[in-house]
Amino acid sequence: MNWKSKKIVVTGGAGFLGRYVVRELKEKGCSNIFVPRSKEFDLREKEAIISLFKLTKPEIVIHLAAKVGGIGANLKRPGEFFYDNLIMGVQLMEQARLFKVKKFVAIGTVCAYPKYTPVPFKEEDLWAGYPEETNAPYGLAKKMLLVQSQAYRRQYGFNSIFLLLVNLYGPGDKFDPKSSHVIPALIKKCFEAKAKNKDKIVCWGDGSPTREFLYVEDAAEAIVLAAEKYNRSEPVNIGSGFEISIKDLVNSITRYTGFKGKILWDKRKPKGQPRRRLDTTRAKKEFGFVAKTDFKQGLKRTIEWYKKKPELSFLQKQESKTKN
Repeated sequence: MNWKSKKIVVTGGAGFLGRYVVRELKEKGCSNIFVPRSKEFDLREKEAIISLFKLTKPEIVIHLAAKVGGIGANLKRPGEFFYDNLIMGVQLMEQARLFKVKKFVAIGTVCAYPKYTPVPFKEEDLWAGYPEETNAPYGLAKKMLLVQSQAYRRQYGFNSIFLLLVNLYGPGDKFDPKSSHVIPALIKKCFEAKAKNKDKIVCWGDGSPTREFLYVEDAAEAIVLAAEKYNRSEPVNIGSGFEISIKDLVNSITRYTGFKGKILWDKRKPKGQPRRRLDTTRAKKEFGFVAKTDFKQGLKRTIEWYKKKPELSFLQKQESKTKN
């Protein structure tokens, strides 16, 4: 693909993953990239999408925009997570078809898999049961893009692809406890505990579930590779192939952040899906993607990035005052 000549719209291009995808595209030589902002283009509204496509006339749409969050956010706002994600994706793909967009890249989620999927998760297991309850509305909303993608290819010959991503992490992640995923939430919790001289932190569940995490730079590389080389509607897993228990994750983060207090587990809180790890064979076979970043190194980079944030500088000053 000659990226230099392509007109590309990247929804969510100003977000955590989006900034890395835009950077990857620029490194490929692409200069005609448009990132719609929600203040100007509310992608839940049909007319906003029509205005966007009339303005930009894209050849490729990479749809990254989504309402995302951890277990707590999904439990509090399941209706929003279902509606916003569903309506954005469905209307974007329909208007992309009508505007004769040449390729549509839809991003799905590991949350779409059934709660008790055999490990490693294979793409053909996607419909073998109902997703884990705490994030089922979000997972199902995203999975409907796969249904739409396959239906549109059959009826209209529309070139859309569907990628299933695991949880991401890395510099630039969201550290807001109301919406962040487990890694940034734990990093923030440890540094705040240190600053306030607390001798313990409380974590949800019992630490037994396992998760797979993908460094954000690797995820961006996978998305751009798929946009360049993959042209079928069969879903493709995008992950690292690395599985770690929440207990071991907490222990790693406390060690790297320097928190030396106790770890308490609140077993009254939900712990989510028992295990998660993807089979990434298809991604390697179809477009040559293999994650490169070692989890330990990626985690350390994320923590080092967070140390430089202004909010942490304030906390560190508070910590110094407390010690003195």
